[in-house]
Amino acid sequence: MTIQDAFQDGDLAANVSSQTLVVKLGTSVLTGGSARLDQAHMVELVRQCARLRQQGHQVIIVSSAAIAAGREHLGYPVLADTVANKQMLAAVGQCRLIQTWEHLFGLYGFQVGQMLLTRADLEHRERFLNARDMLQALLDNGIIPIVNENDAVATSEIKVGDNDNLSALVAILADADKLLLLTDQPGLFTADPRSNPDAELIREVHTIDETLRKLAGGSVGGLGTGGMATKLQAADIGRRAGVEVTIAAGSKPEVIQKVTAGDNAGTRFLPLESPLESRKRWILAGPPPAGDIVVDAGAITAVTQKGSSLLSKGIVAVKGTFARGEVVRILSVEGKCVARGICRYTASDLRRIAGAHSQQIADILGYEYGPVAMHRDDLVVVDN
Repeated sequence: MTIQDAFQDGDLAANVSSQTLVVKLGTSVLTGGSARLDQAHMVELVRQCARLRQQGHQVIIVSSAAIAAGREHLGYPVLADTVANKQMLAAVGQCRLIQTWEHLFGLYGFQVGQMLLTRADLEHRERFLNARDMLQALLDNGIIPIVNENDAVATSEIKVGDNDNLSALVAILADADKLLLLTDQPGLFTADPRSNPDAELIREVHTIDETLRKLAGGSVGGLGTGGMATKLQAADIGRRAGVEVTIAAGSKPEVIQKVTAGDNAGTRFLPLESPLESRKRWILAGPPPAGDIVVDAGAITAVTQKGSSLLSKGIVAVKGTFARGEVVRILSVEGKCVARGICRYTASDLRRIAGAHSQQIADILGYEYGPVAMHRDDLVVVDN
Protein backbone atom coordinates (compact mmCIF):
# COMPACT_ATOMS: atom_id res chain seq x y z
CA MET A 1 0.00 0.00 0.00
CA THR A 2 1.35 3.43 -0.97
CA ILE A 3 0.71 5.85 1.87
CA GLN A 4 2.63 8.99 0.97
CA ASP A 5 -0.47 10.82 -0.27
CA ALA A 6 -2.53 9.76 2.71
CA PHE A 7 0.28 10.81 5.03
CA GLN A 8 0.44 14.24 3.45
CA ASP A 9 -3.21 15.00 4.05
CA GLY A 10 -3.36 13.47 7.52
CA ASP A 11 -5.42 10.39 6.63
CA LEU A 12 -2.64 7.90 7.36
CA ALA A 13 -4.06 4.55 8.60
CA ALA A 14 -7.58 5.97 8.63
CA ASN A 15 -8.82 3.43 6.10
CA VAL A 16 -7.10 0.45 7.73
CA SER A 17 -9.39 -1.87 9.70
CA SER A 18 -8.96 -1.83 13.46
CA GLN A 19 -5.71 -3.44 14.59
CA THR A 20 -3.96 -4.19 17.87
CA LEU A 21 -0.39 -2.93 17.79
CA VAL A 22 2.34 -3.60 20.38
CA VAL A 23 5.07 -0.96 20.28
CA LYS A 24 8.33 -1.80 22.01
CA LEU A 25 10.45 1.26 22.76
CA GLY A 26 14.11 0.62 23.50
CA THR A 27 16.23 2.65 25.88
CA SER A 28 18.15 4.19 22.98
CA VAL A 29 14.87 5.43 21.49
CA LEU A 30 13.56 6.91 24.74
CA THR A 31 16.84 8.62 25.62
CA GLY A 32 17.95 9.60 22.11
CA GLY A 33 21.34 8.11 22.93
CA SER A 34 21.78 10.44 25.88
CA ALA A 35 21.83 9.72 29.61
CA ARG A 36 18.32 11.09 30.21
CA LEU A 37 14.79 10.63 28.93
CA ASP A 38 14.21 12.54 25.70
CA GLN A 39 10.74 13.86 26.50
CA ALA A 40 10.55 15.87 23.28
CA HIS A 41 10.81 12.66 21.27
CA MET A 42 8.60 10.74 23.69
CA VAL A 43 5.77 13.21 23.15
CA GLU A 44 6.12 12.72 19.38
CA LEU A 45 5.77 8.95 19.84
CA VAL A 46 2.77 9.54 22.10
CA ARG A 47 1.21 11.78 19.44
CA GLN A 48 1.43 8.95 16.90
CA CYS A 49 -0.08 6.44 19.33
CA ALA A 50 -2.87 8.86 20.28
CA ARG A 51 -3.67 9.34 16.60
CA LEU A 52 -4.02 5.59 16.13
CA ARG A 53 -6.30 5.34 19.15
CA GLN A 54 -8.48 8.09 17.71
CA GLN A 55 -8.69 6.07 14.49
CA GLY A 56 -9.99 3.02 16.40
CA HIS A 57 -6.78 1.00 16.77
CA GLN A 58 -5.55 -0.53 20.03
CA VAL A 59 -2.03 0.39 21.17
CA ILE A 60 0.08 -1.30 23.84
CA ILE A 61 3.44 0.17 24.86
CA VAL A 62 6.33 -1.99 26.07
CA SER A 63 8.67 0.56 27.57
CA SER A 64 12.33 0.15 28.40
CA ALA A 65 14.53 2.81 30.11
CA ALA A 66 13.50 2.26 33.75
CA ILE A 67 17.12 1.98 34.88
CA ALA A 68 18.14 4.99 32.77
CA ALA A 69 15.26 6.98 34.25
CA GLY A 70 16.32 5.95 37.74
CA ARG A 71 19.88 7.11 37.17
CA GLU A 72 18.65 10.46 35.87
CA HIS A 73 16.21 10.96 38.74
CA LEU A 74 18.90 10.20 41.37
CA GLY A 75 21.43 12.53 39.76
CA TYR A 76 23.59 9.84 38.11
CA PRO A 77 25.06 8.26 41.26
CA VAL A 78 28.28 6.29 41.01
CA LEU A 79 27.28 2.74 41.94
CA ALA A 80 28.84 -0.68 41.79
CA ASP A 81 27.54 -2.72 38.85
CA THR A 82 25.53 -5.18 40.93
CA VAL A 83 22.10 -6.73 40.40
CA ALA A 84 20.84 -5.12 43.63
CA ASN A 85 21.86 -1.65 42.45
CA LYS A 86 20.23 -2.19 39.07
CA GLN A 87 17.06 -3.31 40.82
CA MET A 88 17.19 -0.21 43.01
CA LEU A 89 17.57 2.04 39.96
CA ALA A 90 14.73 0.19 38.22
CA ALA A 91 12.44 0.63 41.25
CA VAL A 92 13.05 4.38 41.28
CA GLY A 93 12.98 4.65 37.49
CA GLN A 94 9.67 2.83 37.11
CA CYS A 95 7.95 5.53 39.13
CA ARG A 96 9.58 8.25 37.05
CA LEU A 97 8.83 6.47 33.78
CA ILE A 98 5.13 5.83 34.40
CA GLN A 99 4.66 9.40 35.60
CA THR A 100 6.17 10.63 32.35
CA TRP A 101 3.95 8.40 30.21
CA GLU A 102 0.92 9.38 32.25
CA HIS A 103 1.64 13.08 31.73
CA LEU A 104 2.36 12.81 28.01
CA PHE A 105 -0.65 10.67 27.14
CA GLY A 106 -2.76 12.92 29.34
CA LEU A 107 -1.95 15.79 26.97
CA TYR A 108 -4.04 13.90 24.39
CA GLY A 109 -6.80 12.91 26.78
CA PHE A 110 -5.75 9.28 27.30
CA GLN A 111 -5.17 7.41 30.54
CA VAL A 112 -2.47 4.78 31.03
CA GLY A 113 -2.21 1.67 33.17
CA GLN A 114 1.02 0.02 34.26
CA MET A 115 1.73 -3.70 33.90
CA LEU A 116 4.96 -5.10 35.35
CA LEU A 117 5.65 -8.61 34.12
CA THR A 118 8.33 -11.26 34.09
CA ARG A 119 8.59 -14.30 31.88
CA ALA A 120 7.29 -16.38 34.79
CA ASP A 121 4.02 -14.45 34.72
CA LEU A 122 3.52 -15.56 31.12
CA GLU A 123 4.67 -19.17 31.49
CA HIS A 124 2.37 -20.04 34.41
CA ARG A 125 -1.14 -20.81 33.12
CA GLU A 126 -3.15 -19.02 35.78
CA ARG A 127 -0.88 -15.98 35.82
CA PHE A 128 -0.97 -15.84 32.02
CA LEU A 129 -4.77 -15.87 32.00
CA ASN A 130 -4.96 -13.25 34.74
CA ALA A 131 -2.51 -11.03 32.86
CA ARG A 132 -4.50 -11.50 29.64
CA ASP A 133 -7.77 -10.59 31.36
CA MET A 134 -6.25 -7.51 32.96
CA LEU A 135 -4.70 -6.38 29.68
CA GLN A 136 -8.02 -6.81 27.90
CA ALA A 137 -9.81 -4.90 30.65
CA LEU A 138 -7.44 -1.97 30.15
CA LEU A 139 -8.06 -1.98 26.40
CA ASP A 140 -11.82 -2.37 26.79
CA ASN A 141 -11.90 0.71 28.99
CA GLY A 142 -9.86 2.86 26.62
CA ILE A 143 -6.74 2.76 28.79
CA ILE A 144 -3.33 2.45 27.14
CA PRO A 145 -1.25 -0.32 28.78
CA ILE A 146 2.37 0.55 29.58
CA VAL A 147 4.24 -2.74 30.03
CA ASN A 148 7.72 -3.27 31.37
CA GLU A 149 9.70 -6.12 32.82
CA ASN A 150 9.51 -6.19 36.60
CA ASP A 151 13.20 -5.38 36.93
CA ALA A 152 12.91 -4.54 40.62
CA VAL A 153 12.49 -8.25 41.42
CA ALA A 154 13.93 -9.88 38.28
CA THR A 155 17.49 -11.16 38.01
CA SER A 156 18.40 -12.83 34.72
CA GLU A 157 15.93 -10.58 32.87
CA ILE A 158 18.02 -7.53 33.80
CA LYS A 159 21.22 -9.17 32.62
CA VAL A 160 19.83 -9.89 29.14
CA GLY A 161 17.54 -6.86 28.85
CA ASP A 162 14.82 -9.05 27.48
CA ASN A 163 12.13 -6.46 26.82
CA ASP A 164 12.36 -7.47 23.15
CA ASN A 165 11.25 -11.02 23.89
CA LEU A 166 8.82 -9.72 26.52
CA SER A 167 7.16 -7.58 23.84
CA ALA A 168 6.68 -10.67 21.67
CA LEU A 169 5.04 -12.47 24.59
CA VAL A 170 2.84 -9.43 25.22
CA ALA A 171 1.82 -9.52 21.55
CA ILE A 172 0.73 -13.13 22.06
CA LEU A 173 -1.01 -12.18 25.29
CA ALA A 174 -3.00 -9.49 23.47
CA ASP A 175 -3.65 -11.48 20.28
CA ALA A 176 -1.97 -8.55 18.53
CA ASP A 177 -1.89 -8.07 14.78
CA LYS A 178 1.49 -6.38 14.71
CA LEU A 179 4.59 -5.94 16.86
CA LEU A 180 6.83 -2.94 16.23
CA LEU A 181 10.33 -3.05 17.73
CA LEU A 182 11.69 0.50 17.69
CA THR A 183 15.43 0.85 18.08
CA ASP A 184 18.36 3.09 17.10
CA GLN A 185 18.82 1.25 13.80
CA PRO A 186 16.61 1.29 10.65
CA GLY A 187 16.35 -2.50 10.75
CA LEU A 188 18.39 -5.60 10.00
CA PHE A 189 21.24 -5.20 7.48
CA THR A 190 23.16 -7.60 5.25
CA ALA A 191 26.29 -6.56 7.19
CA ASP A 192 27.20 -4.28 10.08
CA PRO A 193 26.43 -0.77 8.75
CA ARG A 194 28.78 0.76 11.31
CA SER A 195 31.80 -0.83 9.63
CA ASN A 196 30.59 -1.75 6.14
CA PRO A 197 29.34 1.10 3.92
CA ASP A 198 27.95 -1.44 1.43
CA ALA A 199 25.55 -2.93 3.98
CA GLU A 200 21.97 -2.97 2.71
CA LEU A 201 18.76 -2.91 4.71
CA ILE A 202 16.81 -6.18 4.56
CA ARG A 203 13.25 -5.11 3.83
CA GLU A 204 11.37 -8.38 4.26
CA VAL A 205 12.13 -11.68 5.95
CA HIS A 206 10.32 -14.94 5.22
CA THR A 207 12.72 -17.37 6.95
CA ILE A 208 14.92 -16.95 10.02
CA ASP A 209 18.00 -19.18 9.71
CA GLU A 210 21.55 -19.29 11.07
CA THR A 211 22.81 -16.99 8.32
CA LEU A 212 20.34 -14.33 9.38
CA ARG A 213 21.16 -14.78 13.05
CA LYS A 214 24.85 -14.14 12.34
CA LEU A 215 23.92 -10.77 10.90
CA ALA A 216 22.40 -9.64 14.21
CA GLY A 217 24.81 -7.36 16.05
CA GLY A 218 24.89 -5.83 19.51
CA SER A 219 23.57 -2.63 21.03
CA VAL A 220 25.07 0.52 19.56
CA GLY A 221 24.49 3.07 22.29
CA GLY A 222 25.43 0.97 25.31
CA LEU A 223 22.45 2.32 27.26
CA GLY A 224 20.22 -0.69 26.80
CA THR A 225 21.19 -4.34 27.14
CA GLY A 226 19.19 -5.77 24.24
CA GLY A 227 20.78 -5.76 20.78
CA MET A 228 19.65 -6.91 17.36
CA ALA A 229 20.03 -10.57 18.38
CA THR A 230 17.23 -10.32 20.96
CA LYS A 231 15.07 -8.48 18.42
CA LEU A 232 15.55 -11.35 16.01
CA GLN A 233 14.51 -13.79 18.74
CA ALA A 234 11.42 -11.69 19.41
CA ALA A 235 10.60 -11.56 15.70
CA ASP A 236 10.80 -15.35 15.52
CA ILE A 237 8.49 -15.78 18.52
CA GLY A 238 6.02 -13.28 17.14
CA ARG A 239 5.81 -14.57 13.59
CA ARG A 240 5.35 -18.16 14.78
CA ALA A 241 2.36 -16.95 16.78
CA GLY A 242 0.88 -15.22 13.74
CA VAL A 243 2.06 -11.69 14.53
CA GLU A 244 3.64 -9.48 11.88
CA VAL A 245 6.87 -8.03 13.33
CA THR A 246 8.78 -4.95 12.18
CA ILE A 247 12.17 -3.70 13.37
CA ALA A 248 12.54 -0.01 12.60
CA ALA A 249 14.21 3.21 13.73
CA GLY A 250 12.36 5.04 16.46
CA SER A 251 13.54 8.33 15.00
CA LYS A 252 11.90 7.68 11.61
CA PRO A 253 9.09 10.21 11.04
CA GLU A 254 5.61 8.78 11.58
CA VAL A 255 7.06 5.27 11.91
CA ILE A 256 4.24 3.95 14.12
CA GLN A 257 1.56 5.27 11.79
CA LYS A 258 3.34 3.89 8.73
CA VAL A 259 3.66 0.37 10.10
CA THR A 260 -0.02 0.33 11.08
CA ALA A 261 -0.97 1.48 7.58
CA GLY A 262 1.02 -1.38 6.01
CA ASP A 263 4.07 0.53 4.86
CA ASN A 264 7.40 -1.25 5.17
CA ALA A 265 9.23 1.16 7.45
CA GLY A 266 12.14 -1.11 8.34
CA THR A 267 12.68 -4.88 8.32
CA ARG A 268 9.38 -6.73 8.25
CA PHE A 269 8.98 -10.36 9.36
CA LEU A 270 5.91 -12.00 7.87
CA PRO A 271 3.75 -14.18 10.15
CA LEU A 272 3.58 -17.90 9.48
CA GLU A 273 -0.21 -17.87 9.97
CA SER A 274 -2.91 -15.81 11.65
CA PRO A 275 -2.97 -15.72 15.48
CA LEU A 276 -6.41 -17.33 15.47
CA GLU A 277 -5.35 -20.21 13.23
CA SER A 278 -2.17 -20.67 15.25
CA ARG A 279 -4.17 -21.02 18.47
CA LYS A 280 -6.71 -23.37 16.91
CA ARG A 281 -3.94 -25.53 15.47
CA TRP A 282 -2.52 -25.82 19.00
CA ILE A 283 -5.95 -26.74 20.39
CA LEU A 284 -6.25 -29.59 17.89
CA ALA A 285 -2.68 -30.86 17.99
CA GLY A 286 -1.59 -29.73 21.44
CA PRO A 287 -2.15 -31.27 24.86
CA PRO A 288 -4.69 -34.06 25.40
CA PRO A 289 -8.06 -32.89 26.77
CA ALA A 290 -8.13 -32.57 30.54
CA GLY A 291 -11.85 -33.20 30.84
CA ASP A 292 -15.25 -33.06 29.15
CA ILE A 293 -18.19 -30.64 29.09
CA VAL A 294 -21.51 -32.24 28.19
CA VAL A 295 -23.92 -29.79 26.53
CA ASP A 296 -27.50 -29.81 25.30
CA ALA A 297 -28.72 -29.82 21.69
CA GLY A 298 -29.18 -26.05 21.61
CA ALA A 299 -25.59 -25.44 22.62
CA ILE A 300 -24.34 -27.90 20.00
CA THR A 301 -26.27 -26.08 17.28
CA ALA A 302 -24.94 -22.71 18.46
CA VAL A 303 -21.33 -23.89 18.58
CA THR A 304 -21.20 -26.03 15.44
CA GLN A 305 -23.55 -24.19 13.09
CA LYS A 306 -23.72 -20.59 14.25
CA GLY A 307 -20.10 -20.04 15.29
CA SER A 308 -21.16 -19.04 18.80
CA SER A 309 -19.30 -19.26 22.09
CA LEU A 310 -20.27 -21.89 24.63
CA LEU A 311 -22.51 -20.43 27.33
CA SER A 312 -23.02 -21.85 30.80
CA LYS A 313 -26.76 -22.11 30.10
CA GLY A 314 -26.14 -25.00 27.69
CA ILE A 315 -23.96 -27.09 30.02
CA VAL A 316 -25.57 -30.31 31.24
CA ALA A 317 -22.64 -31.97 33.03
CA VAL A 318 -18.90 -31.67 33.62
CA LYS A 319 -16.54 -34.64 33.70
CA GLY A 320 -13.06 -34.67 35.15
CA THR A 321 -10.98 -32.17 37.07
CA PHE A 322 -9.34 -29.38 35.09
CA ALA A 323 -8.03 -25.89 35.64
CA ARG A 324 -8.96 -22.67 33.94
CA GLY A 325 -7.17 -22.42 30.62
CA GLU A 326 -6.88 -26.15 29.96
CA VAL A 327 -8.11 -27.84 26.79
CA VAL A 328 -11.34 -29.84 27.19
CA ARG A 329 -13.80 -31.61 24.90
CA ILE A 330 -17.39 -30.57 24.25
CA LEU A 331 -19.64 -33.63 24.14
CA SER A 332 -23.26 -34.21 23.22
CA VAL A 333 -25.47 -35.96 25.77
CA GLU A 334 -24.95 -39.12 23.70
CA GLY A 335 -21.20 -38.85 24.31
CA LYS A 336 -20.17 -37.68 20.83
CA CYS A 337 -17.28 -35.18 20.70
CA VAL A 338 -18.28 -32.10 18.68
CA ALA A 339 -15.53 -29.63 19.60
CA ARG A 340 -12.37 -29.01 21.59
CA GLY A 341 -11.41 -25.77 23.25
CA ILE A 342 -9.78 -23.77 26.01
CA CYS A 343 -12.09 -23.42 29.01
CA ARG A 344 -12.37 -20.10 30.84
CA TYR A 345 -13.50 -21.67 34.12
CA THR A 346 -12.37 -24.59 36.27
CA ALA A 347 -14.32 -27.83 36.32
CA SER A 348 -15.66 -27.06 39.81
CA ASP A 349 -16.77 -23.58 38.70
CA LEU A 350 -18.56 -25.01 35.66
CA ARG A 351 -20.45 -27.51 37.80
CA ARG A 352 -21.77 -24.62 39.89
CA ILE A 353 -22.84 -22.46 36.95
CA ALA A 354 -24.09 -25.24 34.66
CA GLY A 355 -27.53 -24.35 33.33
CA ALA A 356 -27.32 -20.77 34.62
CA HIS A 357 -27.57 -17.62 32.54
CA SER A 358 -24.40 -15.62 31.92
CA GLN A 359 -25.68 -12.75 34.04
CA GLN A 360 -25.88 -15.10 37.04
CA ILE A 361 -22.23 -16.22 36.99
CA ALA A 362 -20.91 -13.47 39.27
CA ASP A 363 -23.73 -13.99 41.76
CA ILE A 364 -23.15 -17.75 41.90
CA LEU A 365 -19.35 -17.75 42.05
CA GLY A 366 -18.71 -14.37 43.65
CA TYR A 367 -16.49 -13.49 40.65
CA GLU A 368 -16.40 -14.04 36.93
CA TYR A 369 -13.94 -14.46 34.06
CA GLY A 370 -16.38 -13.27 31.44
CA PRO A 371 -19.88 -14.21 30.26
CA VAL A 372 -18.90 -17.35 28.30
CA ALA A 373 -17.62 -20.73 29.41
CA MET A 374 -15.55 -21.07 26.23
CA HIS A 375 -15.06 -18.29 23.69
CA ARG A 376 -15.60 -19.10 20.02
CA ASP A 377 -12.01 -18.03 19.22
CA ASP A 378 -10.78 -20.64 21.71
CA LEU A 379 -12.65 -23.64 20.33
CA VAL A 380 -12.43 -25.81 17.24
CA VAL A 381 -15.41 -27.77 15.88
CA VAL A 382 -14.37 -31.34 15.14
CA ASP A 383 -17.69 -32.65 13.81
CA ASN A 384 -19.82 -30.56 11.48
